[in-house]
Amino acid sequence: MSYKINDDCISCGACEAECPNKAIREGRDAYEIAHERCSECVGSFSKQQCAEICPVGAPTQDPDCQENHDQLLAKWKQLHPGETPKVT
Repeated sequence: MSYKINDDCISCGACEAECPNKAIREGRDAYEIAHERCSECVGSFSKQQCAEICPVGAPTQDPDCQENHDQLLAKWKQLHPGETPKVT
């Protein structure tokens, strides 16, 4: 399950720099997460960095994009070819 940014976003930008997959971009009214790039930080960190850094808790799991751990790790490997996952 990838993450999404809910309406609580205050557009502070803290999450964008923390994303190891460059999945977060500034949208029209708030920041957005590209589901095809979000691996919930699987492969890079043990916790979702966007959710950890957000001062208002705007990044949350997206129930419309459900993926299991193996799928998230495969996505990370595709985004980081030749790298070894730091966390599996």
